[in-house]
Amino acid sequence: MLFNSLDFAIFMPIVFMIYWVFSKNVKAQNIFLLAASYFFYGWWDWRYLSLVLVCSIINYLAGLLLMNTNREKHRKLILICCCVVSLGVLGIFKYYDFFLQAFVDAFSILGIKMQAHTLKLILPVGISFYTFHTLSYTIDVYRGKFDPTKNILSFFLFVSIFPLAMAGPIERATNLLPQIYKKRTFDYEQAVDGMRQILWGLFKKIAIADTCAEIVNSIFESYHTMPASALVIGAIMFAFQIYGDFSGYSDMAIGIGKLLGFKFLRNFNYPYFSRDIAEFWRRWHMSLTTWFRDYLYIPLGGSRVSKWKIVRNTFVIYLVSGFWHGANWTFIVWGLFHALLFVPLIVTEKNRKYTNSVAEGRLLPTLKEIGQILTTFTLVTIGWIFFRADTIKDAMEYFTGICNSSIFTLPQMDTQIIICTILIIIMIIIEWIGRNEQYAIAELGKKWKPVYRYILYYIILFLSLCFAGDKQTFIYFQF
Repeated sequence: MLFNSLDFAIFMPIVFMIYWVFSKNVKAQNIFLLAASYFFYGWWDWRYLSLVLVCSIINYLAGLLLMNTNREKHRKLILICCCVVSLGVLGIFKYYDFFLQAFVDAFSILGIKMQAHTLKLILPVGISFYTFHTLSYTIDVYRGKFDPTKNILSFFLFVSIFPLAMAGPIERATNLLPQIYKKRTFDYEQAVDGMRQILWGLFKKIAIADTCAEIVNSIFESYHTMPASALVIGAIMFAFQIYGDFSGYSDMAIGIGKLLGFKFLRNFNYPYFSRDIAEFWRRWHMSLTTWFRDYLYIPLGGSRVSKWKIVRNTFVIYLVSGFWHGANWTFIVWGLFHALLFVPLIVTEKNRKYTNSVAEGRLLPTLKEIGQILTTFTLVTIGWIFFRADTIKDAMEYFTGICNSSIFTLPQMDTQIIICTILIIIMIIIEWIGRNEQYAIAELGKKWKPVYRYILYYIILFLSLCFAGDKQTFIYFQF
């Protein structure tokens, strides 16, 4: 069930109304929300509900065992077993065929022919996200950050709550579980704010991402026959497609959470306004970035070690991040590329240089800031080519296609590309104006007369509906 589908347009109002009927009884609310979440996930493929349940049970029991075990040796064994089982399930569904094929290819280089019997399993939607949800809980319990919950209903809801079930943000138990425990009362202002964020997420998904997708698919499928200028357009359009798609999903998920009385973690903070690659990663997929920081980078020593170890830790983080995204060498190269971009910043100790908002206190950026933003965007877009390509060979051929004299020819700007470019410019302007807010239209128009404010909202809705064609699934559902 997609957020941008008719099914969800029917599902959400029904859930919303019934959910708030139980506003005086938090247990009843949680039972209903858990049932709705399982229905939502099962709508995609009911068979994989068993995986959600297994993952939930294992980590719930691990938390209780950790609470009742004082010996460090036993606690560490419990944590290791829990991680092995949870990551093992993820590995079988997501990486088994990849590793098997890599194993066969390695032997073929030595002249030994082997036959690979792949499982060809369908990847369960959201498995990477809810696996990381549960692992963060168990690791934090092991570290003594909080006591494990004894309430199995609350824990199961934490794992599977439907706005986050498919593509995050990756929540932490320290943020979400306390909200599940406490009584939630309807807050009109919060609900309106949630509707605004859902509206902006829909615009980014439908008007930006889905419109870009048609152009991107056409160019990447026929890149051998395209001039270099067209390939550049394809790469730029994919940069905005993946941003509109994933940040649009996150906005809708967070907005839906607000309708239900929850405050989820922020996942995007205008990453394409970043002045270097380190700032980009503090603003892109923030819940995953901070997850790797807290559970991998810091345990490896973080930044409190020598520079070469910081570089090593950075490569580990981004190689794992690339591998997390999918069982394909393209993702690993994408992660390696970003790690390489970090090295100069680490060596010069400038990886924490930009922690404030660009052009803070000013309407327009300086020429230097514009140059920094364009340079960072260009580097990120180069990386996106690896991310989008089916194989390393396709990516390298795409780059080869860009690096020829046809790059200086004017690209063929058909109506679809012109319209998509105009929509992207509109989005950039609105996001620049609202770059200091949690999402672009959080405050936009609040001081206007209501009639003008609602005209703005209806224009955004109208543009979204105008470009609503065949429902496009969200890119991050495959991860």
